[in-house]
Amino acid sequence: MDFSEVELSDGDREFQAELRSFLASVVTDDVIRRDRVTGDNFDEGLHLALGAAGYLERDWLPEAAGGFTAVRRRIWELEIGRVHAPWFHWGTTSMVATAVDRFGSAELKEEVLGKVLSGHHRLCLGYTEPEGGSDVATCKTRAVRDGAGWVVNGSKMFTSNAHHAQYVFLITNTDPAAAKHQSLTMFLVPLDAPGVEIQPIRTVDGDRTNITFYSDVRIDDRYRVGPVNGGWAVLREALNAEHGTVELDDSGLHKIAVMTEHALLLAEAIDTIAGEADISEGSVGYRLGRSIARTEVALSTPGMFGRVAIAQTLRDVTPDLMDILGAASSLPTGTGGAAGDGGAEYVFRLASPTGVYGGTLEVFRNMIAQHALGLGRPQYAPPADRRS
Repeated sequence: MDFSEVELSDGDREFQAELRSFLASVVTDDVIRRDRVTGDNFDEGLHLALGAAGYLERDWLPEAAGGFTAVRRRIWELEIGRVHAPWFHWGTTSMVATAVDRFGSAELKEEVLGKVLSGHHRLCLGYTEPEGGSDVATCKTRAVRDGAGWVVNGSKMFTSNAHHAQYVFLITNTDPAAAKHQSLTMFLVPLDAPGVEIQPIRTVDGDRTNITFYSDVRIDDRYRVGPVNGGWAVLREALNAEHGTVELDDSGLHKIAVMTEHALLLAEAIDTIAGEADISEGSVGYRLGRSIARTEVALSTPGMFGRVAIAQTLRDVTPDLMDILGAASSLPTGTGGAAGDGGAEYVFRLASPTGVYGGTLEVFRNMIAQHALGLGRPQYAPPADRRS
C-alpha cells in the first residue's frame, strides 16, 4: 500500500481553498445544530447550495464528462467530511441516479437527472422489508401490470431520507412463482403518488429513518428501471456501490473503505478524551493507546474488510472510552458536565447501527468468506437429527 503524500498543483490548491471557503459559508453552526435535532443527515439549504455551485454535478460526472479529477474528488470528499456536513444522502441519490442513467428510459432520465444534479430532486432506497432482514431478494412488495402501468402494494423499512426525497428506488416482486432472483423489477416511484405513506422511525444513534407503505400506488411504466423480472442485474450494481465492493482504478485516491466517516468521528472522540483523561494512571494511557491503534488499523483496512473492521472497532472501543470517562460520559453533547463534549456518548450509540447500515456485519463476513477466501455458502438450516 502506497502511503506517499500527494503533491497538489497550484490549481488543486486553489480549488481546495475555494471549497473550504464555500463550505465555511454554508455549513454553519445552525446547520449542524438543526441536523443534531432532526437526525436527518440532510439539510435542504446546504444541498441546494451544493447543486447551484455545481459540486453535485462534478461529483457525479466522470472526469471525461466534466467531473472532478481523481485528486479533486478526493479533496472534495475530505473537505466536506471535515466540516461534518449533513450530506450523507447525496451518496444514495448519486448511486440511484447512476442506475437510472444506465437502465432508465430516455423520458425518465429527462425527468429526473437534471433536477438531481441541481439538488432539487433527491432519491432514496426502498429495499429492506419489515420481515425481510438483509436478504433483499426475498421481496414481497408486489407490482402488478395494469394496462400501460403498474399497481404497487407493500411496505419497506429503513427508507432513510424518504421525507426529503422525491422518488424511491423500489424493489418489487413481479412474478411470485419465479425463483427469488428472477422475480424482481425495479421502479423509481414518485413519493407524492397517491397511496404512498411515510412514517418516521428514530434509531438509537438519533438518526431519522422511515417505514414507507404503498397501497394501490399506480405508476406509469416509464418509471420502471430495467427489464421486467430483470431487476437483480439492475440492483446488483447499486448494492456493490453501497457495499463498497466496486472495482477501483489505480489512482490510489479513493476512500479506503465505506464508513470511514464513522471511524473519523471515533478518532475525534478519542483525541478529545485523551486531552481530558488522566493518562498518568497507567491503565488509562494503555487503554487509550490500544483504542488509537485499533482505530488506525481500521482506517487503514481496505474494501469490505475495512467495512467490517470499522464497525467492529466502534463496537469494541466505545465502551472502553465510556468507562475511562466514568458516569459523565453518558451525558450527550451540549449538556452541562458532559465528558469529552459528549463525543464518547454519541459514538457509543453510533456503534451499534454502523454494523447494520448497508448490510449487517454478518452479511459482510459471509461475503469475505465466500468471495475473498473461497469458502462455501453458509448453511443456516439446523443440522439433521441423526438419532435412531
